[in-house]
Amino acid sequence: MRAEYDFSKAKKNPYAKRLKRRVTIRLDGPTVDYFKGLAEETGIPYQTLINLYLRDCAEAKRELNFEWRPEPAGSL
Repeated sequence: MRAEYDFSKAKKNPYAKRLKRRVTIRLDGPTVDYFKGLAEETGIPYQTLINLYLRDCAEAKRELNFEWRPEPAGSL
């Protein structure tokens, strides 16, 4: 190995914008268990499966069909 390297002519990685970012996301247990089960069946890591599913939703511009039903008072 050299004692020093010259990076004066180095170029930025053109693929750096495509790299994945680390984020923290909270998922409920059954959701994680579902993707871990799929991971065992397919041999694909569960985090990759979650990423693939979310990417598919984003590319297809799927909209969430969601209706909020607040819990009755005093049920906590």
